[in-house]
Amino acid sequence: MGLRRKPNETMRLIVTTFVGVVFGFFLGVSFPTLSLTKMNIPSSLFPSIDLTYIEDKYSGLSTQALLNVWGSLKGNRDTSGHILNGTKIWVPTNPRGAERLPPGIIAFESDFYLRRLWGLPSEDLVIKPRYLVTFTVGYDQKNNIDAAVKKLSENFSIMLFHYDGRTSEWDEFEWSKRAIHVSARKQTKWWYAKRFLHPDIVAPYDYIFIWDEDLGVENFDAEEYIKLVRKHGLEVSQPGLEPNSGLTWQMTKKRDDSEVHKDTEERPDWCADPHLPPCAAFVEIMAPVFSRDAWRCVWHLIQNDLVHGWGLDFALRKCVEPAHEKIGVVDAQWIVHQTVPSLGNQGQPENGKAPWEGVRERCRKEWTIFQDRMAGAEKAYFRAMGIDPPNSTTR
Repeated sequence: MGLRRKPNETMRLIVTTFVGVVFGFFLGVSFPTLSLTKMNIPSSLFPSIDLTYIEDKYSGLSTQALLNVWGSLKGNRDTSGHILNGTKIWVPTNPRGAERLPPGIIAFESDFYLRRLWGLPSEDLVIKPRYLVTFTVGYDQKNNIDAAVKKLSENFSIMLFHYDGRTSEWDEFEWSKRAIHVSARKQTKWWYAKRFLHPDIVAPYDYIFIWDEDLGVENFDAEEYIKLVRKHGLEVSQPGLEPNSGLTWQMTKKRDDSEVHKDTEERPDWCADPHLPPCAAFVEIMAPVFSRDAWRCVWHLIQNDLVHGWGLDFALRKCVEPAHEKIGVVDAQWIVHQTVPSLGNQGQPENGKAPWEGVRERCRKEWTIFQDRMAGAEKAYFRAMGIDPPNSTTR
């Protein structure tokens, strides 16, 4: 026979239950943001996530709101951990290594424009320079470089490659504070160019000047020079050289009767073809100016280990077509080669030879190596294509 509760015990149970429900209700209303860190949630639901960080960062949101957001993100996550909105991204035409990115986010080119650390990015640049000039310099030539830079307009970005390691001293010039400085001791301009002037970095510039430090520019105007380059359709060019200073080739000698010349007569037997170097399609590596498109090719022609660039001037024609029409010398804007052997003196004296002698010997060796490489590469290509290779024309 079961026990029978007394009426007062039954009433006590009902009241206790009611009070407990009411207390629980008000307790829930008073604490809506239950700490996520105190919840025992399976790790599979929140993989690789710092809950303490989320709670601190979004302390103004309710727990349920955070759960809703995370659930939405988790629903759009694939097994590899990428948020893909249900579709895996793979664009084979993207730059190598960026195939997983949507094309609209890829910044495949850059520039040397200096930007602020504050304000809106869209308001950083008052002007975007259209041309880039680089000088490979030692501090001893500071006055010469200062004179050259003062010939440039605000349309130029300025870049100094320092082979002597002295960079901060250049701040005595106001323009130097706006220039790009790169320092590596005892390196040449072609070493720098290969490593810091990739075509995708200098793509915003219409023309790239890659100049030595010992050039006199008293009779040179950069803007007028570019006008003549455009007028005559030159993709690779240089200013004419004053005839009485540091002249090696007839092609680069300044003429008084023309704005631009594209060919010349050299010594007997030097030019098997009047359209080939050094009688045409030729400028020296001292003060070359490249169009954007020409530089994209020339950069690939520069060899990593052949730092002096000897022989490169004979191969520049490979990068433009027809070369004898698109490579030339601008006579109306001319310079003086001062033949200062500053970088040559950065060499190492060996076996009783002066530093410059070792440097000059390396230059000649590099020229021979470059010729052999170019000839070998051409022959290998033609053989692979099943074509009889023509005679090498690197020199």
